[in-house]
Amino acid sequence: MVRLAISVEGQTEEIFIQKLLVPYLQDRGIYAQPLLLGRHGGDVYLPRIKKDLNNLARSFDKVTTLYDFYGFKGKDQSENKATLEQKIVDCVAPSLREQIIPYVQMYEFEGLLFSSPEAIEDTIHQAGLEDWANGVLKKFNDNPEKINNSPQTAPSKILLDKSNYIKTVHGPEIARQIGLDVLREKCTGFDGWMSRLEALQE
Repeated sequence: MVRLAISVEGQTEEIFIQKLLVPYLQDRGIYAQPLLLGRHGGDVYLPRIKKDLNNLARSFDKVTTLYDFYGFKGKDQSENKATLEQKIVDCVAPSLREQIIPYVQMYEFEGLLFSSPEAIEDTIHQAGLEDWANGVLKKFNDNPEKINNSPQTAPSKILLDKSNYIKTVHGPEIARQIGLDVLREKCTGFDGWMSRLEALQE
């Protein structure tokens, strides 16, 4: 059994992992545990990440992350997913770096939910959301992980503007209704992360 810590930035991600990833990975011999960054979540920046991951790597076999690109503070304009993930690894003590599997979600967790506009409407119970979400997707070539106009119009913001979306209630439930298979089919970045986690059993 591989012991895996998943450092997350908020309760929405924590609940999502608990509902979907923990049972899925456990069936594959991987004991996963989501843990809020700094015990309280929020404020995703390198000094906090450094402290958390160095501690977690001493208590778990492997440590991975689920942080939103938009929520990552202190990044340069030229920063991208790959550079942030490298910085996550580099902030850990050299002797512990092999235990780290960095993952930054593009552009935030709520992007994954657009994998199924139908699930968005079914869960929030608001007529018209499916057509609206399909329209959003079309603007980004039907790729949920490219919904990225700006931090002000990120997936969570447009959901909040359009509906009575409650992050910790609706977010994990929409994802559960979609299911991991469809999330992975629609979101290649997320699928790549899941593949790396699955490989821990080998």
